[in-house]
Amino acid sequence: MSHRDTTQGKPPLILVNTLIFSLTALVAVVGVPWRGFTHGFSAASWALCAFFLVANEMAITAGYHRLWAHRTYEAHPVFKVILLIFGSMAMQNSALAWCSGHRRHHLNVDDNESDPYSAGRGFWFSHIGWMLRDYPSGSTNFTNIPDLKRDPLLAFQHRHYVALVLVTNIGIPVFAGWIVGDVIGTFLLAGFLRLVLSHHFTFFINSLAHMWGSRPYTEENSARDNAILAVLTQGEGYHNFHHQFAHDYRNGVRWWQWDPTKWLIASLQWVGLTRRLRRTPWFQIQRALLAVQFARTQARLAKLPPASRLPVQIEQLRSRIAQEYDTFVAAVGEWTRTKEQWLEEKKRAVLEHWDHAPLQQRLRQIERDLKLQLRRMRSLHAELA
Repeated sequence: MSHRDTTQGKPPLILVNTLIFSLTALVAVVGVPWRGFTHGFSAASWALCAFFLVANEMAITAGYHRLWAHRTYEAHPVFKVILLIFGSMAMQNSALAWCSGHRRHHLNVDDNESDPYSAGRGFWFSHIGWMLRDYPSGSTNFTNIPDLKRDPLLAFQHRHYVALVLVTNIGIPVFAGWIVGDVIGTFLLAGFLRLVLSHHFTFFINSLAHMWGSRPYTEENSARDNAILAVLTQGEGYHNFHHQFAHDYRNGVRWWQWDPTKWLIASLQWVGLTRRLRRTPWFQIQRALLAVQFARTQARLAKLPPASRLPVQIEQLRSRIAQEYDTFVAAVGEWTRTKEQWLEEKKRAVLEHWDHAPLQQRLRQIERDLKLQLRRMRSLHAELA
């Protein structure tokens, strides 16, 4: 809680939000188990619950977050409509309101007065508390989304948000339940339970993903990478990478990291529903990893007790770290110069039809060298343990 809250008292409750979160949670915790014990649920109802849960999460991750908040790719209007339908069903506000708040979060991350859901104010606040009271940091301000306000689909959803929420959260589950012959069971599972799970899985990114996990790419903010949260949120758990490279359509940048959202976005290129996917150059990713590793190794060396090692050993370690750092700085400089030369020659290549492959090969070699250097730095860091 901020100093302002403690000195001036808590802001007033937002009654609508409080009732929605309380009543839906009550039905999910009490109504769903009661129905299960007394009547049971059909397999079709469970399947619909799982389908709508994934669809809601994908609408938030691929739509609200990566498409609109960060503009990491472009989408066909058909795909946009699908995202807005299931985004309305996720009931996390209109895309305009969601994206405006999220951009303020990135701009002011960990600033307790300006970050709408700053983790510095505690788990409860960053998870759900910021939506229960009328905090100044959460006030609506659309001045940071002029690009989105020009989109007629987003404007339509914002104007008719309440109607879309009712249709998608009542009409769709009830209709689906009627089709499978279990209206009440499907409404409880695909309606209430799905909504509560979707809410809190997403909210974990604002709370737990700033408290639990690793920070391999930057230590300048509280965002963490967490593989468990990635599973729950269709890939959003790699939050440290995301805060460092917010305009990359991927959160799990490694091929093996669980990020179904990036796989969906990438696969839809083949049918023309997405295009112009933005990727962070691999060199910049390696540079971030190395910068963090250097800082950690130097900090660990500085904390070594004088009696823990011989002065000669400590001096040798300092020398190795200095040499590695010089190599790192030189590689960054060479990559920058080579990249500029490659871009210039690429322009000429289009006009003159000549090959610029040697420069591409040199860039890849520099990236490989940085990867090897990262391994050496991790080994050095381990020696200091």
